[in-house]
Amino acid sequence: MKKMKTKVLLLIASILLVTLTFLPGCITITSPKTTSNSTPTAAAASAPLATSWTPPSATSPTPATVLPDIADVVAKVKPSVVAITTETTVLDFFNRQYTQEGAGSGWIIDPSGIIVTNNHVIDGAKSITVTLDNGDTYTADVKSVVTDTLNDLAIVKINAKNLPALHIGDSSKLRVGDWVVAIGNSLGMGTRATVGIVSQLNVSLQVDQDQTLYNLIDTSAAINPGNSGGPLVNLAGEVIGITSAKIVSTGTEATGFAITTQTAMPIIQELVNKGFVSRPWLGVGVYTVDQTVVKQLKLAVDSGALLTQVTSGSPADKAGLQKYDVIVSIAGQKVTDVSSFTYALNSCKIGQPCEVKYWRGSTQGTVNVTPIETPRS
Repeated sequence: MKKMKTKVLLLIASILLVTLTFLPGCITITSPKTTSNSTPTAAAASAPLATSWTPPSATSPTPATVLPDIADVVAKVKPSVVAITTETTVLDFFNRQYTQEGAGSGWIIDPSGIIVTNNHVIDGAKSITVTLDNGDTYTADVKSVVTDTLNDLAIVKINAKNLPALHIGDSSKLRVGDWVVAIGNSLGMGTRATVGIVSQLNVSLQVDQDQTLYNLIDTSAAINPGNSGGPLVNLAGEVIGITSAKIVSTGTEATGFAITTQTAMPIIQELVNKGFVSRPWLGVGVYTVDQTVVKQLKLAVDSGALLTQVTSGSPADKAGLQKYDVIVSIAGQKVTDVSSFTYALNSCKIGQPCEVKYWRGSTQGTVNVTPIETPRS
């Protein structure tokens, strides 16, 4: 009986197999054809680049370059760096006055007690205390401080003699990659030194809406609050920059900036000699062109310095400039806002004609303006 069932099952399976094999439209899977050589076919060969080329020979190891002796640089410069402590009167949320302390740095430029620092270090201070590296402390006369807010520089004088003054280097000879050392009253915790390289030269940095610092040194030397006003020196211990600002962004490396001595020294000399800096003056009020004034005044340009005022009898008035003219170029330098207007104007010389390009409505014009010295208030 079991044999009969087995034969029946085998017969049914055979019939099904034959039926499936000959069903119309069915797909039959066959094995791929094989060849006697099973090795994959190689890609076509490219033409040789240079048939006689050989790899460069291995060279002997180059001796490691000796790193600069930063300790010697610091030892030379540190006695000339000072800590500056200030007290400023400020208002709290309820308009009540209280005294706020600040810390910064400076450096001795003359043995008679002339000290260079940043304007923002002493701005608004009602008292200024200068502490030398040896611990000696002096109180500076606030009324004798002279400043240049435009370039963030200030001169503080203390009653001292035979102080160790620093030498000035030539910042125009700096190269990207040069070693530099920043020394100052970092974090208000005493004089500290950090080392880095020149990362970039001739950098412009907008510090607020109406002020941009130009020709700055960008350095990788760590700069912290309290460093401002301190010297940035080369490996000869010469000042090639004055630490002025820092940008710190979350997740990025801190970048320090310094005003070059090339920019600072003429200003420092004028501050010491005259107590102020002489600058060319046109006798105008200016405002950075934005989309609001473009629409309101229907201006033909979307950038430049809008003249909001032209003083009667001023150089601008005599040259024919008018209120609502838009200055777009001074002395061949492009003007896009108030900061670039100021920078370009300062490249002009007092008493000498300076070319000014402007827009008045839909008409462009050019005039020569002879700036005079900025009137003293």
